[in-house]
Amino acid sequence: MVQTTLLYIVDEQTHRSSRLSTVLNFINEAHQLLTVQELEQRLSTAEPAVVLLGAISQQEHASLIQRYPATAFLLLGEGLTPMLQHANAVGLLAEPFAYASLTQLLRDSQQYHRLLPLQRQETPAKFAGMVGNSDSMAQVRFLIAQVAKTDANVLVLGPSGTGKEVVARNIHLLSNRANGPFVPINCGAIPAELLESELFGHEKGAFTGAISTRKGRFELAQGGTLFLDEIGDMPLNMQVKLLRVLQERTYERVGGTSAIKADVRIVAATHRDLEQMIENDSFREDLYYRLNVFPIETPALSERSEDLPLLVQELLRRLSASHQAQVKFTEHAMQSLQLHSWPGNVRELANLLERMVIMYPDQVVDVAELPHKYRHLDIDSYVPQYPESLQERDLLNELFQSTEDDTPDMAFASAVIPQPADQELPDQGLDLKEYLAELEIRFISQALERHEFVVARAAEVLGLRRTTLVEKMRKYNLAKDE
Repeated sequence: MVQTTLLYIVDEQTHRSSRLSTVLNFINEAHQLLTVQELEQRLSTAEPAVVLLGAISQQEHASLIQRYPATAFLLLGEGLTPMLQHANAVGLLAEPFAYASLTQLLRDSQQYHRLLPLQRQETPAKFAGMVGNSDSMAQVRFLIAQVAKTDANVLVLGPSGTGKEVVARNIHLLSNRANGPFVPINCGAIPAELLESELFGHEKGAFTGAISTRKGRFELAQGGTLFLDEIGDMPLNMQVKLLRVLQERTYERVGGTSAIKADVRIVAATHRDLEQMIENDSFREDLYYRLNVFPIETPALSERSEDLPLLVQELLRRLSASHQAQVKFTEHAMQSLQLHSWPGNVRELANLLERMVIMYPDQVVDVAELPHKYRHLDIDSYVPQYPESLQERDLLNELFQSTEDDTPDMAFASAVIPQPADQELPDQGLDLKEYLAELEIRFISQALERHEFVVARAAEVLGLRRTTLVEKMRKYNLAKDE
């Protein structure tokens, strides 16, 4: 219930207060002329008030304004300009009184009362599943909070995958119907011939296969909220029946004759352009205006890319419960995701994250691990550098491993690498590190030449990962001559 702001004039210059009263009467603003004593009696209540303060005896303006910080004061006359230093002195009016400035200051005074700190803290709204700190998400939350306590029909608009059902559920949770059921139905997922029965229910024997009486979604949502998702896909004949229910607030089951009261709050949603559909005669204009009492537009993910890190964190938290695994994204990977256009919006993001959790459980995902279409940064992946002692040990294992362990793809390497029985240590000794490096250079060079410097194929026959071979080519300067 909206509380009316009381309006008082306190001014010992009777001619001025009389003229101001005439102006207020002209613009239909109810008010009262009071003395200072009468004003203080009225302000002792908790009701919000606006005081038009002019001349008073003993110059008590400052103390009066300070004693009532929750009251908005409008000052009369330029002589009171110094009083504007007080926060609740909203503005100053000088004669002749102008309609535009007076109405503007009255609106500013209402705003002062509406945003009082104590008022804002009384009923903080708690939103479920609505992640993001962007301006567009703040606007959606504001609209939800404004409409939730009413029974007005709401139309949620926006691209697919932007969370329109999340908006509908929050409207329900913050409404006076929160203890009632929230019943969703996708109007585009149910065949046209079954939609009427799904919405309104049917009596036993109403049609072939109706072996018992069945409640519809309207009846199941009694006392709560009915969410009509993809309302733009509803057939025209059902639009007519839905309009009748919204107008009369009653309906009948299919095959029934008894009227049932529709005590439900309607929230509808669509990704379609309903106004264009009206022009094409595929959506009824009268139904559109019945549903579109309070529109809320959900922003595309590309319009709020600053929310993406928070969304990723929340979606990964949900996935960890079902997959018992997590992934972490590097800063570059997150930047690359923020550059993506996200045509599938939050639904596309959720699918990508589930794929990453399956492919890289409990690992760190960089740009190179992202699917190709999500790589929007040209950054080389991290290639670890290991101590030479570890590299030499690894190379020795490769050189002297048993031929029984060779795979068919290693046929080239196995045929060329000398086995321990084929080699003897020279009497004068040798520099093992240099010898192994020469072997490595020779075999890498042969593999690259044989496969025309196709790195992936050369790495395959050498039994190396592609990134390892690239690093060795860089180390030995084995790039293809131009």
